[in-house]
Amino acid sequence: MPVFRKDPCGIICVFVTYAAVFYADYVVTRWIILTSFYDSLWGSFHLVVFNIIIGFLSAAHMRAVLSDPGIVPLPQSRIDFSDYHAKERSEEGEGNWTICNRCEAYRPPRAHHCRICNRCIRRMDHHCPWINNCVGEWNQKYFMQFLIYVGLLSGYAASLVVYSWTTTDCPYCPTDLLVKQSRVLHSVILMLESLLFGMFVLAIMIDQLSAVFSDETAIEHVKRLGRHRSRKPRMTLLSEICGRGPIFMWFLPCHNGPRGFEPSSNYHV
Repeated sequence: MPVFRKDPCGIICVFVTYAAVFYADYVVTRWIILTSFYDSLWGSFHLVVFNIIIGFLSAAHMRAVLSDPGIVPLPQSRIDFSDYHAKERSEEGEGNWTICNRCEAYRPPRAHHCRICNRCIRRMDHHCPWINNCVGEWNQKYFMQFLIYVGLLSGYAASLVVYSWTTTDCPYCPTDLLVKQSRVLHSVILMLESLLFGMFVLAIMIDQLSAVFSDETAIEHVKRLGRHRSRKPRMTLLSEICGRGPIFMWFLPCHNGPRGFEPSSNYHV
């Protein structure tokens, strides 16, 4: 079932994300391809490839936004935890089920409560306003794909802007002063946007890969829950997040069985 949070900050961030993507598409199409690559097969090539990346980016982002990140189901009947509250913290650790005082429910190992979603999330890494959702066990793959495609789109847009600035043969470039100033202004804004988003997602992607390879989520790192660095091979750790199928499937925004769980699976306490 699709999940969408009614968080104002998250909704604004989602809107800003798509506004930036579609603005980049407008500038590349209107002020770069139709001028520097007009009447050229390279123009058609760049237009198709650029929009294919936007398609994959949008699909991965919407999957990250609407997918269940791993919400722990609430018990069907109220449970009395009065005898367990006192010893909850002493029993918390790797491999142990714990009790969430806010949800008043048992939660599996490595699940944590999100104060924005107001639910416990399996293997929660963090709550990301850019997807208006938690990054958890069942949607981390889509979040990482989103970061990859934003990085590719930023680098592609920046390279096209640089080419349009450095090319000397541009018979279709505008000669009217106001139109020429508009082209320069849009190109500068797109370059700044590409550099800003590119560096931002690169930093987050490095952090995500570090968390995957150490088998330790951001919350576990901050809370210092005493997890030891995993000795599993890196490809094994990646397959637990991205799926156990062919590697090329890791880059497609479709379900590929991450960690062997199905998002529709349920369990009862």
